[in-house]
Amino acid sequence: MEAFVTLVATDSYCPGALVLAHRLRDLNTTRPIVCLVTPEVSKNACLQLAKVCNVVHVNTLRSNDDANLQLLGRPELDITFTKLHAWRLTQYTKIVFLDADTLPLRNVDDLFDWPAFSAAPDAGWPDCFNSGVFVAEPSESVYSELVELASQRGSFDGGDQGLLNTYFSEWSTSPEHRLPFIYNTTPTAQYSYAPAHVQYRNSIAISHFIGQDKPWKWQMFSDGKVFPRGNAWPGLCELVQCWWDTWKKHYGEVRKSRKQFLYRSVSLLALVF
Repeated sequence: MEAFVTLVATDSYCPGALVLAHRLRDLNTTRPIVCLVTPEVSKNACLQLAKVCNVVHVNTLRSNDDANLQLLGRPELDITFTKLHAWRLTQYTKIVFLDADTLPLRNVDDLFDWPAFSAAPDAGWPDCFNSGVFVAEPSESVYSELVELASQRGSFDGGDQGLLNTYFSEWSTSPEHRLPFIYNTTPTAQYSYAPAHVQYRNSIAISHFIGQDKPWKWQMFSDGKVFPRGNAWPGLCELVQCWWDTWKKHYGEVRKSRKQFLYRSVSLLALVF
């Protein structure tokens, strides 16, 4: 059996995981969806996740690498080592891991045709892969080796991505394991090739909203259209709109703010409990 897997380590990522699961089902996936959940996640969030995913409770794994996380500018990624629990899901022969801030734009069951370990290049350093989307075969021995590597050498970026790139170091010279960028397109990257996004937008399979400006933090006009943030390019607004349209399809409209012309995009979980 094969499965999609995601991770929710705090309530703040629960809206992303809910939309991800619904989106996979809306796009007619034939695989089950598993969500790794830590003790930090509230009971109510777990109840909502259990309606759309197979919830697996795991303990939190922390990198405790403040220096590299500060260099990366993402101290909250300390908990991303928890992702290593995906290798303990040995009841599945193969998994496709998707971060909770990813959004499939078409059916992506074809990812299971790729060999383990496969991932797409990172926009910031293409000789490294981005660990937000990857294909893997669960293995207790690989899990143990990853944990040992983490304890002995740590991670060069303080998070799971640095650790996994060190462990799967042959990825950059193994074309057969290199997913096309369309499976992990990062429109919110600090450096983003906007013309390429426009040229290949209809080919994008998965959009990955890296960084701190997640779709569920955006606001909307009263007509349901997203309110552009800063100098966000139109293509990004369309992707965020797709995320919100999926949310509204399954959870309804978001309450209006006091200003009445914007919907407030905070505390989404309070709206579904």
